[in-house]
Amino acid sequence: MVVVDAPPLYQERNALYERELDAHGVGAVMLTHKWQPADLLAPHSDNDVRVILRQAPADWEDWNHRLAAAHAAAVGREVFHRRPLEHPPGFAFTVTEADGRLVSAPEIATWSLISGSARDFQRWKSWAQMAPWCAVDERFYRGILQARMGGRYQLAADSTDNVVEGIAAYRRHCVAWHYLAPCWFAAAALATRTRCPGKTAALTQWRPEGLDGYAELFLQHLENRSDVRPRSPRHLLRAAHVALEAAMRRVPDGDRPDGQGHEHARTDWVMTVGMLRVRVARWLYYLDPPPGVATEYLIRREAKELRSAARTLTVLTADEATAAQRLAARMTALIPTGPTTAVTLRAALTRWHQQKTTVQDFLSFTPDDVHL
Repeated sequence: MVVVDAPPLYQERNALYERELDAHGVGAVMLTHKWQPADLLAPHSDNDVRVILRQAPADWEDWNHRLAAAHAAAVGREVFHRRPLEHPPGFAFTVTEADGRLVSAPEIATWSLISGSARDFQRWKSWAQMAPWCAVDERFYRGILQARMGGRYQLAADSTDNVVEGIAAYRRHCVAWHYLAPCWFAAAALATRTRCPGKTAALTQWRPEGLDGYAELFLQHLENRSDVRPRSPRHLLRAAHVALEAAMRRVPDGDRPDGQGHEHARTDWVMTVGMLRVRVARWLYYLDPPPGVATEYLIRREAKELRSAARTLTVLTADEATAAQRLAARMTALIPTGPTTAVTLRAALTRWHQQKTTVQDFLSFTPDDVHL
């Protein structure tokens, strides 16, 4: 089923994407995307897809080649797909992992269904809303803030290379939807200790005293009101800095959790594996995109994801006392941790192919096998 309340352009694109994945034998039993339908602002929002599989494929490398080919085919069909389908899916999980509550609750809380079992999806979403708040939530939401606050967000880094029209409007979109709204979303979750489903919901529902005006200002971006003169991207960015400085005063200081705990470690493992499962598809697409599609900035962005994965696995495998830890340590050694370039990614593809058995075993490791 395709969700009926997604914006029409995204409904059509989601249906096309599902058909391409099926035609290329990707074998997804469910597709979801991050954020809620109201958060997808045409034509500038990208569709951040997650793939759910019945079970791990027999050959992850081959599966990634099929995923990359399917993504390229979807993007190549229409020039206006270049920005919304900016990159291949960000994660791949199995039904067993989702059923076992090993996909992080704050991640699932943001999901919207594209296709698959509505019953399974709703069961996972209900758990994600009801599960007790824990260290996984603190790391998830504080990670969003740490990546953007304190001058870390740079408007110039939000590339316009694949934006087909309305560059100024896209830059305003970046300020509102890549900087202000994610931080407001994270602040709302941390202040209330609840998992908010999306950016629009956070701006609408979390209105501490004195912050109403800021929330309304940035919701005007969502509404695209004709009676409000658009601010320049730089003016909007200054307003975002002021709004977030005020919002951060409502966020409690974070406690440093003592240790990870067995279940939290298993969630960290599955989230890292889920991200690494789709890396080859991303690299293949970035290195050989459809004609006219820019991917240089996406190649540079890979460094952040890969460093994060390496850090997590390094913590999980500190003493290499178990078979799972030793396998993860071998996988960690295969992850590039410096700046990413086309040369870096080609070398990583070669190395992962040469160490195919290690990569296959690591990416297929089932949750029940993880003893940390």
